[in-house]
Amino acid sequence: MLHLNLARFRAEAERIDADCARILFDNLALLARDGDATRIRLLTRTTRNVATTAAGERLLHTITPRMAEIEDEIAALMEFRDKPSGSIKLTLSDHALESTVWPKLKPVLKDYPDISVELLLDSTFRNIVKEGFDAGVRLGESVEKDMIAVRIGPDWRLVAVASSSYLDEHGVPEHPKDLVRHVCINMRHETAGSLYAWEFAKDGQELRVRVDGQLTFNNSYAMIDAALNGYGIAYVPENIVERQIVSGELIQVLDDWSPFFDGYFLYYPSRRQNLPAFKIIVDALRHRE
Repeated sequence: MLHLNLARFRAEAERIDADCARILFDNLALLARDGDATRIRLLTRTTRNVATTAAGERLLHTITPRMAEIEDEIAALMEFRDKPSGSIKLTLSDHALESTVWPKLKPVLKDYPDISVELLLDSTFRNIVKEGFDAGVRLGESVEKDMIAVRIGPDWRLVAVASSSYLDEHGVPEHPKDLVRHVCINMRHETAGSLYAWEFAKDGQELRVRVDGQLTFNNSYAMIDAALNGYGIAYVPENIVERQIVSGELIQVLDDWSPFFDGYFLYYPSRRQNLPAFKIIVDALRHRE
């Protein structure tokens, strides 16, 4: 019989091997053949230290790389419970959360109170396996090829907007190249650290325009607020600025030059897909036409 305190071992497995051994072997009991009470000695203990035997060292090195797989299989047994449970950790941008993920996630969390979700908001490209995330949300073009990718939202586009007071004072740009003579609100990429060059397309012609202005943000919502207050032209996702456009608080310019981008995808390694709680989250987020 094998007894494993998986949660405790998993937490301690990040430490040096000696600590791993101590936790592992404090939670392992192996019965020898024929079912008698003779135990395989895995540790040698003294009053001052604990060391592994040859058998213990072999077991430690064999089982440690398999802990993630073992944990997933144990979690999959939750399929037999009436109430799925588990903790899901996601990395995504604030725009992905507000426009796509949160509206779909809210009712699921009400229906499944034993499922908990941790959301880390940033726009950097993370190694989700190495950093302990269950999944990430990024634009389709950014998803690594070795990941399973599930579309969770439609394609969307960026739109250039400004307040009427700004346009009354500075005029309306008729072509993307006119933006170099305007005050614009910049966006800085968190991953590359560089300023975003505004991308435009029309009738097969593609342009990238580097703009200048008094303000730079790494957050689209802050850019919208700055545009509302007359600080210049902002280039932001259409689906989070529609209300201000409809109300007339912001005026859209260069509309026929605004291209569409791939929608958001949930991506994750293949080993996560069989966990019941994770499958519920994936199904809830999945994009349906």
